[in-house]
Amino acid sequence: MPPLGRSGREHTPRFIFAMSADTSIHVISGWRRVVLWPLALLTRAWGASLRFEVSRDERALLEKRDQPVAFVLWHNRLFITPEIHRRYRHGRPLCALISASRDGAWLAAFFSLLGIQAVRGSSSRLGRPAASGLVEAIRAGHDAGITPDGPRGPCYTFKPGAAAVTRATATPILLLGCRYHAAWRLGSWDRFYLPWPFSRVHVRCALVLPDPAAEPDATAPLLAARLRELSPD
Repeated sequence: MPPLGRSGREHTPRFIFAMSADTSIHVISGWRRVVLWPLALLTRAWGASLRFEVSRDERALLEKRDQPVAFVLWHNRLFITPEIHRRYRHGRPLCALISASRDGAWLAAFFSLLGIQAVRGSSSRLGRPAASGLVEAIRAGHDAGITPDGPRGPCYTFKPGAAAVTRATATPILLLGCRYHAAWRLGSWDRFYLPWPFSRVHVRCALVLPDPAAEPDATAPLLAARLRELSPD
């Protein structure tokens, strides 16, 4: 079932698939998408219950919508992304890089119910076509969500692909971090955070303007250090 727009009417997100001739992309459809709908509704209500604490200056960065940005955040903070975008970036579509695997198909279907479009691929599968898909989406005016340590880690390891995509499109990077005042941590490779409903979340962000002369391999460690500051454990 498609997500509801701000007017309350249904709309169907446009999927952006990054494909290559010799690699298939797994897709979830039919009844499998239907069973995800209650979970999507719960996630929306859960996110809406969170109390975000954002400084005035950082809120201004989040709400500046005159051009696309690349949201770059650690994989274990991914839960807040749909709610951040709903509150501060409404009106500008959001896409995210999601694995081409079967597990990624479920995540892509789930994200579509939250209004997030999918570019399928990862650093391990369809890396170059997926990067091209992100470039295409950003040039079309979409914000992009990138987890530089995803989809398999190691945790807090900043892979240079994020910097390469933003360099190719001259897109500002909005480093997004947060500190949860109360949260569960899962037993996954990244110790994924699930904030308690109605809990406080201290949101941090920093804008990094594009530098066409900067090499991604040199930029990645600097971005990683700043992102760690914004998301202390």
